[in-house]
Amino acid sequence: MADMTPLFRRKQARVPGDRLVTLIRKPGCHLCDDAQVVIEKVCGDLGVPWEYKDIDRDPQLHDQYWEQIPVVLVDGEQHTFWRVDEERLRKALTD
Repeated sequence: MADMTPLFRRKQARVPGDRLVTLIRKPGCHLCDDAQVVIEKVCGDLGVPWEYKDIDRDPQLHDQYWEQIPVVLVDGEQHTFWRVDEERLRKALTD
């Protein structure tokens, strides 16, 4: 094939149900609670599964993210930390 058009070079779109949002949090953290509210709303609207992990129960997560919690991962990649922007998360899950 000769020169491919940009249409054919784009990455394949992902189905929202195939995505995964992970919230890394700790008990008693008000920013974590705020982040969870946004994640529940966005993931609920889009049909995206999500989970949370307690940073106090995982030494590796503790070492990696302690100063940034809450941390949000999308498909295992860090999306944001401290504050979750609803529109930015929605865009990351629908692009």
